[in-house]
Amino acid sequence: MKPAVASLEFRIPAGHPSLPGHFPGRPVVPGVVLLDKVLEAIENTGAPLGALRLPQVKFVQPLLPEQTATIELQADAPRWRFRILRGDALIASGEVAIA
Repeated sequence: MKPAVASLEFRIPAGHPSLPGHFPGRPVVPGVVLLDKVLEAIENTGAPLGALRLPQVKFVQPLLPEQTATIELQADAPRWRFRILRGDALIASGEVAIA
């Protein structure tokens, strides 16, 4: 992957409303919450977002509540490649493209 053109550091608090059902007794940040953060990173670049598609997404490891993660974003208009990292560990990667 080319060097990131944008990055976003984030942490999902233990009280996030998606966590109680995902999974009881050992909460894991849902993939949809991670993808929402990816869209936030894209929006932070000033890119106009309309209808999008996800041609490729791969979740490699779970992210737990209160862990800090970073999104690295590479723009190759009209698509963005991303990696979500916890330190050096890859959590997820993929592409977001304009539909």
